[in-house]
Amino acid sequence: MSSSSAAAVPGGTPADALRRNRILSSKLYFDVPGSKAPVVYSTAYDIAFLGIEKMHPFDSSKWGRICRFLTKEGHLEKNRVVEPLEASQEDLLVVHTEAYLNSLRSSFRVAAIVEVPPLTLIPNWLLQQRLLYPFRKQVGGSILSAKLALERGWAINVGGGFHHCSAEEGGGFCAYGDISLCIQFAFVRLNISRVMIIDLDAHQGNGYEKDFANDGRVYILDMYNAGIYPFDYAAKRYIDQKIELVSGTETDDYLDQLDKALKVAQTRFQPQLIIYNAGTDILDGDPLGNLKISPEGVVIRDEKVFKFAKDQNIPLVMMTSGGYMKSSARVIADSITNLSQKDLIQLGSQPG
Repeated sequence: MSSSSAAAVPGGTPADALRRNRILSSKLYFDVPGSKAPVVYSTAYDIAFLGIEKMHPFDSSKWGRICRFLTKEGHLEKNRVVEPLEASQEDLLVVHTEAYLNSLRSSFRVAAIVEVPPLTLIPNWLLQQRLLYPFRKQVGGSILSAKLALERGWAINVGGGFHHCSAEEGGGFCAYGDISLCIQFAFVRLNISRVMIIDLDAHQGNGYEKDFANDGRVYILDMYNAGIYPFDYAAKRYIDQKIELVSGTETDDYLDQLDKALKVAQTRFQPQLIIYNAGTDILDGDPLGNLKISPEGVVIRDEKVFKFAKDQNIPLVMMTSGGYMKSSARVIADSITNLSQKDLIQLGSQPG
C-alpha cells in the first residue's frame, strides 16, 4: 500500500487540521494510576432494555460476565479495572461524517445497523440511552486502551472491536468505528506512525479496511470465514494479508494457518502498536461464525498473538469483538486468565 495521498499524511489538508484539533482537545485520554490494571470496562457497556436485546444472537451482557468471572475467581480486583469516558460527538467526528452521526437519530437506521427490526418502533431517545450510549462508552474504552498499551505494554478493552463500521456506514451490530478512532488518536497523541491490525474475528473487518484504504501506516492481517457476512469485495482490496477460511475449519488447521500468517506479518511490517480484534465467533457452535474452533483453541490463539507482540516488544491492544454464544464470556475470561498465568500480561498488583 502507498501512503502517497494527502489524506494519509497528518497536517496535509484543512480536514486533517480539524481532525488533529479534535483529537488534541479530547478528554478520552487521561492519566491512569499505576494501581490500576490496563483492563478497561464499565458496567455501562452492557445492553439491556425490555428484553429486546435478546432478539439479536449477540450476548449483550457478555462484557460484564467476563469481568465477573475474572473478579469472582480472584484473578482481577474490581478496583483495578479502568472506567473509560464516553466518546463525545466531537470525538466521533474524528472519523465519522456528520451525516452518518445524524443518521443515528433515526430509529429505523439504528435498527438496520444492529439487525433488530423491532427497534424501529422504539423512540430514538431511548435507543440513544440504552444502546448507543453503551457503544460510545466502549469506543472511549478502545481509544484509551491504546494509551495504556503504550505505557504498560498491553491493554484489554473488555468490549469494542466494532470492525464493520466505517466513517460513513454502520452494520453488523457495529454503530461506531472504534478501531479507526483508536488508531487516529494514537497517530496524534502517541506520536506513532505504524499500526498493525490483527483481526481474528470470524467476519471480515470491512469497516476499518475502507477507512484505511491505501494508508501505508496501517498494515491489516485479516483471517476470516469468506463464506459469511459481509462479503465486502471492495474492502478486501485493502487487506495486506488476507487469510480466507472456509466454513467448518477446525482448530488444528486454524492454528496452523495463524502460525504461518504471523510469520509472514513479522517479515513484512514493523508496527509500533498492534490492535488485536479477538472475536470469539470462531467457536464451534457459534450461529454466525460457522467455524469449528474449540474453547482451548481460542485460548491458544490469543496466547500466540500476545506472544507474537511480546517477543518483538510491541504494545498490544485487545478488543473482544464478536461472539454470539453465552459460552463466549467464559472462554474469554479463561483466555485472559491463561495470558496472566503464562506471564504475557500482569493482572495482579504492581510491585512497590
